[in-house]
Amino acid sequence: MDEPVTAADANRRFSHILRDVREGQSYVVTSHGRPVARIVPAERHEGVAARSRMALLSRLERQPIVETGGWTRDELYEDGQ
Repeated sequence: MDEPVTAADANRRFSHILRDVREGQSYVVTSHGRPVARIVPAERHEGVAARSRMALLSRLERQPIVETGGWTRDELYEDGQ
C-alpha cells in the first residue's frame, strides 16, 4: 500500500523516504491533496514495465493485419500543403 506524503514533506524527508523505499515501502506524493507521483522500489517498477511490454506484444500478435493499400514516399512525407 502506498503511504501518502505531501510534496513539501517528501522534500524535507527525502533521505528517510529513500531508506524506506529500499526496504520495500512505496509512497504516493500529493500536491494540494491530489496524487502527482509515486516513489516505488526500482525492481517493482521494472516488473510492471516488463509485464506491460509482454501484454502489448501479445496483443499485437493477435491483431489482424489491415491492408491499407500502397503509399508513395511523397504521400508519407507530405507536409500538408
